[in-house]
Amino acid sequence: MNILEAKQIEDQAKDARDTWTTAWLAALQSPRYRQVEQRVVRQLLQALIYEGVVPCEYARAGQFLVEGSDPQGRAVQYRCPGEMKTSFGLVKLDRGPVLRAARDEDARPATLADVCAEVLGRLPPSDRLAAFIDELEQTLAKDLQAHSQPAGASGPAAQRAYDELEGDIMDAHLYHPSYKSRIGFSLDDNRRYGPEFKQPLALHWLAVHQRAARMNHSTRLDYRQLIQAELGDAEYARFAALLAQQGKDIGEYLLLPVHPWQWQQRIATLFHAELADGSVVWLGTGSDSYRPQQSIRTLANHSAPEKAYVKLSLSITNTSTSRILAAHTVMNGPIVTDWLHRLIGSDPTARELDFVILGEVLGVSFNYDTLPEPRKARAYGTLGAIWRESLHGYLRDGEAAVPFNGLCHVDDTGNPLIAPWIERHGVHAWTERLLHVAVTPIIHMLFAHGIGMESHAQNIVLIHQDGWPARIALKDFHDGVRYSPAHLAQPELAPNLVPVPATHARINRNSFILTDDLDAVRDFSCDAFFFICMAETAIFLARHHGLPETEFWAMTAKLIRQYQQRHPQHAERYAAFDVFAPTFQVEELTKRRLLGDAEPRFRQVPNPLHAFRDVAC
Repeated sequence: MNILEAKQIEDQAKDARDTWTTAWLAALQSPRYRQVEQRVVRQLLQALIYEGVVPCEYARAGQFLVEGSDPQGRAVQYRCPGEMKTSFGLVKLDRGPVLRAARDEDARPATLADVCAEVLGRLPPSDRLAAFIDELEQTLAKDLQAHSQPAGASGPAAQRAYDELEGDIMDAHLYHPSYKSRIGFSLDDNRRYGPEFKQPLALHWLAVHQRAARMNHSTRLDYRQLIQAELGDAEYARFAALLAQQGKDIGEYLLLPVHPWQWQQRIATLFHAELADGSVVWLGTGSDSYRPQQSIRTLANHSAPEKAYVKLSLSITNTSTSRILAAHTVMNGPIVTDWLHRLIGSDPTARELDFVILGEVLGVSFNYDTLPEPRKARAYGTLGAIWRESLHGYLRDGEAAVPFNGLCHVDDTGNPLIAPWIERHGVHAWTERLLHVAVTPIIHMLFAHGIGMESHAQNIVLIHQDGWPARIALKDFHDGVRYSPAHLAQPELAPNLVPVPATHARINRNSFILTDDLDAVRDFSCDAFFFICMAETAIFLARHHGLPETEFWAMTAKLIRQYQQRHPQHAERYAAFDVFAPTFQVEELTKRRLLGDAEPRFRQVPNPLHAFRDVAC
């Protein structure tokens, strides 16, 4: 590159930054700013009310009244129009503004700053509270940034390809108030690496000497064959030649992709000693173009969609959770994948249900045990990758797919993504089919095998034929299953997992696969699937398509009862994993972030299936 070309690139980058800055300042002064701010305020107050963090009165007029106090100690009231839903008693506030009312002042729409100062400000001051408020403010900024970009895809969302929808669905977590915080990303980083912006990115590739790395792969494939298939023969040969120029043999190294942000912000400095001594070698960037999915750290190959998705360590915090990849989970992904494939392959009912397991076929991680203790803790989880099978290899002729949370997506004109499908098939027939396709595989794995699946909406893909639900694909198993070995249907086939390190268990008490607590197995499925995923679907169908929530849960209960009647051989596990129990235990996500893990942050919530426990099919 000559000096003139470098100057042109620099000028183009400056123009892009100036254009972005102008658009950002305009967004701050637009009506969209207040719309996004009100969403953050609503989700914050919903969570605080539901988890009992703040005292609240429910008025008969369909209002929640939350008390606050201003800096002078004067009483302030927040009037939150909304209701408690049939679905787990969830608190849902109306789309209209939350109003702040104070004596001798006119009521006005509440701002995020108001709620943080006057409601959260009544909590004991702490580093956690300050960090949580920062997450809320970052969520407001980054969601506003996403919604303020020029329109990209055209045409109805229901007709767009799956990979496009991963970027078009901007709703993120519908319960967590810090649904788009992405702590660690600047606004420029967010524009480069956020899924909504659909920016192509190239992965950095490292060669890590086998002595400093850990690797596990599915027994169905060979490591070298997979890596060569993913890179292509020419790229693999180029990397081998780069190593050979330094007197190194590629056969002694494991190849590991790194997110460009992670390389710049963490790896290049954190692993300086290994880069200096040659146990880690930077190979440059790959030629394939990738785009981030909704989870941000999982990337789809845009150049060759049939190639594997890559899930990468990313040292950011989103929805109050660090997005690194602990080495034991990277190693367990292929182990769990092979186990599930073996169980399903020998299970006629599972094969008949025709659901897809997007297998985690390869995991590579740096071996942090080779580092001295001060650096070991800082480096933990920062350098790892999991290769997951692409959905495109499973789609049949006439099939398309949508992320499951896309079923609750509404575009900027107010039209639900699923509206054309509901109009074509009718809300009852379509919902009944959706429940059969989505619920049956989850309860089958629980009842027939004793395995709880963390199937929240981002971990499920709905495969459909012109809007008619056909089957589902499930993903994210490296830390997304839970079971009691003694209560598995085939305990002799239980996988030999890499154990959870004690340090990890202390930091994240809810990150485990093995347990003796049967309710913990059931609730692992029910929290993610019924509480987070299906409850939002029920509420959405009621709001937009007139299907009462009670009818949704009655249909769900009937489906479960019919399954149980057809498979009486699982009666022992029907009792052990009682999905009709009066309550389920769910995680208190906001309270946990505010108050920490000194004690368990769970609560019992009313189970909407319980009302139909004794109803005949």
